[in-house]
Amino acid sequence: MRVLSVTHGPSVRGGVFEETVERGGHRLDRWSAPVAGAPAPATEYDAVMVFGGAMHPDEDARLAWLEPEVQWLGDAVSAGVPLLGVCLGAQLIARAARGWVGPAEESEVGWLAVELTDAGRADAVLSALPPRFEAFQWHHYTFAVPDGGTELAASSVCTQAFAVGRARGIQFHAEVTRETVETWIAEDGNELPMPAAELLAETDRRIGAWNESGRLLCAAFLDDAG
Repeated sequence: MRVLSVTHGPSVRGGVFEETVERGGHRLDRWSAPVAGAPAPATEYDAVMVFGGAMHPDEDARLAWLEPEVQWLGDAVSAGVPLLGVCLGAQLIARAARGWVGPAEESEVGWLAVELTDAGRADAVLSALPPRFEAFQWHHYTFAVPDGGTELAASSVCTQAFAVGRARGIQFHAEVTRETVETWIAEDGNELPMPAAELLAETDRRIGAWNESGRLLCAAFLDDAG
């Protein structure tokens, strides 16, 4: 398959998702939305993955590239292109599908509990995860499930995953690696609700199993897209 990875900054990479695509023998194209202009039409791809970023999904006045990306994603949703958005990527897909996006009631940063809904347990992609799991989170914004969509997972704070058509969004970072966590702490450690050493120690305990879950989730997405 031809798979597109959409990123929003050099420190927010595709992690184990990109690794899974390449190990599966698929062609992986990359688009850095803030710097690379528009990619080919979404319909030229068999699947699209949209990752996070330090920006927020409503900063159009500051970020000239944001609205064109939302329009591109809206075309992808309308055309039925399989999409998987992560954190900011999920928020942008929700916005593209005319769902609400905005500040969460509280930020979620660290390893926090997420539970699949009944629909999530039955979903071809999200069912690759356990019914309840500790997920790595780093977000201050959230989304509402777009009209016609389905909630697939939730935390005590907000919706954590949804599906609308062939698009899915997850608020948690199933793609993240230990190296990326370390980079984010170095860049934005002032956002942590705990000491950096504590978060790194918990990450070291959890990241191996979490990366395996991320690979399984991405593999299920690719299987469903195929």
